[in-house]
Amino acid sequence: MPVPETPAAKTAPTRAFGRYQLRQLLGKSDRSMVWLAFDPRASQEVMLTLPRVQPADAAGLEAWTRDAKLAARLDHPNLAHVIEVGVQDHWPYVAVDRALGSTLAERLAATPGLTANEAVGWMIQALEGLAFAHEAGVAHRDLQLHHVLLSEQGTVRVMALAVASTVAAAAGEPALADRAHDRAHDRAMPMDPNQLRAARVAAERDVLCAGLVLHQLLSGQPALDEPDTARVIDRLPPSGRDIIRLPWGTPKPIPDALRAIANRATDRQERQRYHSARTMLRAMSGWRETDAQDSGGAIALLIDRLRSIGHLPAAPGVAQRVGRLAMAEGQRTDEIAQQILQDMALSFELLRTVNSAQVQGTQISGNGPVLTIRRAVALVGLKGVRSAAAVLRPWPGPLAPVHADALQKLMDRVRLAGHAAQVLRPAGYDPEVVYLIATLQNLGRLMVQYHFPDEAEQIRQLMQPIPPAEPGEAEQPGMTEEGASLAVLGVDSELLGAAVARHWGLNDEVLHMARRLPVGRPVRTADSDGDVLRIAASAANEAVDVATQSPPTRVAAGLAVVAQRYARPLEVTARDIGEALQSARQAMSTGGVAASSRHVATDDATPTPAGGLRGLAAARSRPQ
Repeated sequence: MPVPETPAAKTAPTRAFGRYQLRQLLGKSDRSMVWLAFDPRASQEVMLTLPRVQPADAAGLEAWTRDAKLAARLDHPNLAHVIEVGVQDHWPYVAVDRALGSTLAERLAATPGLTANEAVGWMIQALEGLAFAHEAGVAHRDLQLHHVLLSEQGTVRVMALAVASTVAAAAGEPALADRAHDRAHDRAMPMDPNQLRAARVAAERDVLCAGLVLHQLLSGQPALDEPDTARVIDRLPPSGRDIIRLPWGTPKPIPDALRAIANRATDRQERQRYHSARTMLRAMSGWRETDAQDSGGAIALLIDRLRSIGHLPAAPGVAQRVGRLAMAEGQRTDEIAQQILQDMALSFELLRTVNSAQVQGTQISGNGPVLTIRRAVALVGLKGVRSAAAVLRPWPGPLAPVHADALQKLMDRVRLAGHAAQVLRPAGYDPEVVYLIATLQNLGRLMVQYHFPDEAEQIRQLMQPIPPAEPGEAEQPGMTEEGASLAVLGVDSELLGAAVARHWGLNDEVLHMARRLPVGRPVRTADSDGDVLRIAASAANEAVDVATQSPPTRVAAGLAVVAQRYARPLEVTARDIGEALQSARQAMSTGGVAASSRHVATDDATPTPAGGLRGLAAARSRPQ
């Protein structure tokens, strides 16, 4: 017999569903419903989940039962254990022990106003369960607040996997067929491309539902004032034209990084959304770690990989080059430094070595941070250079060829920016220092590209402009790099770079210079020598971004905007910017120092031995 759809008060007479006594409707959607029931045979309360549409025939019922039993076999801490898969009067159902907890819908009704950390903690657990199910070839297909259980101990479990499969099939969604069933019985069986596509589509829909659940947990209201996630999805592109963004007026403040994650999860553009539970899970976990531990959370994302594979792989042939340096007696320190600078990984390793030693008080005392390779070589000697080279992984480390190519292209852009900064620096400032500052302003990008290459590609895709949906409509700009990084990793890539630099022993003064100027804000005149270096490096990085990432037809206009932003503090024109890029490209090909007529001959004088920015602040002598 059909199960009634109207809620039943706890004081109302119970209704029979086979041996079960139905007590209360806990939730319903267009695809499924969840009832609180009592099982007299076992003397326990259970939650029964049923599809809203009966299977059309015996074959449909058999397929439903097979999918439900397959899903019930999955064993994961964040998936609800199924105690029975059954059929009553042609109505299939799945039973779960009520002792596992209350539904999130019940929890929100009892105590509204969650904190961001509570919402994220619950969703992370739910995504863990979903990711496990998806990797086993099983999708939920109707994730709602009443399908997520929360125990008194705070454990979250997703229940009712695959219960809505018959409704999904009736709606025209691709069926999962027997993909997981085949895998369980024949691991060697090749996957049918249609089955793989069906599994991917169903999993992506689950992740979108998870985004809608997160939206409601954070905002306190269902998206579009519609509690049924399936109905909301029908109103989003490509089916509808509604847009979902977290409101600014929420019961509890929502940090910008978390807001970016939630908004990406429900973005109107399908290609902008999370395409797997793992990617959304990774972003939310990254945000939670960073929020819980402040700057330590950012380094926690990288620390294990830094220890196992280092910060960057050495360029090809580094051992041979270092060996030749060791045999070249009488070679000037600045000549040695110039050759080392061509290997970004070795340069970073020397900076890390000498600045970490400084923090520990083993090599340097009383001076500021070491900001030139010259000074690093003078401190550790050629033996120390060989030791630094020995700890580096050979190129390309653990990267696949496609990711190694992307890293090489990024490193080339970073080196180009370093050389351009040498040209744009005002006279009297050390070219090596400004080169390294420009490089450090890209440290976060480099770390993400090497340690999180898949996420780096996601960030690039989110930054791409979105083609117009209809002819005649304007192209939509992509996300900013900061917003894309927050949406993918849960943390700004610049913060990751700052955390690594601080881990190396670089102080706040250097961290200030290594932070790029925000593109959307006016550039003020420098108040200090550190500001001058930061401004010159930022200008170079912006110019290189425009020259290498903009469509060719927009490069000239983009460089003009850069010149206008930095005209006053650096006294540059658009022509100066263009010449700086040209000189930088020449330096890249020759391995020398980029220079221009902007600098007087004394710029190339032998540097003073002062460390840090002490000498620079006094008379613009070069930091070492």
